[in-house]
Amino acid sequence: QVQLVQSGGGLVQAGGSLRLSCAASGRTFSTYYMGWFRQGPGREREFVGGIRPAGITYYADSVKGRFTISRDNAENTLYLQMNSLKPEDTAVYYCAAGWTPTATPRDYAYWGQGTQVTVSS
Repeated sequence: QVQLVQSGGGLVQAGGSLRLSCAASGRTFSTYYMGWFRQGPGREREFVGGIRPAGITYYADSVKGRFTISRDNAENTLYLQMNSLKPEDTAVYYCAAGWTPTATPRDYAYWGQGTQVTVSS
């Protein structure tokens, strides 16, 4: 079992940057496929991107070139670096752990508590 605790987020102006962190408990973090999701007001939870255990990354088209996902398996931590932020990036962001590289929320077994990101215009 894995527990995920998120940090970071907050309020930023359009064009700015933020970094989210997701700290995992347990010894098996390095074996999980990790994903980032977000859920804006009145919207369904959507896939932002993911990273395989070995570090290969995948991104939604809406964030490609602006967001970067990385992981430190020695520190059991997942990161989401967000640059060139836009007001439409405003959402609650979640990290998640699973066993397959999928963009479907129900395929992930463990979730962080969520953190608010607000981008002002």
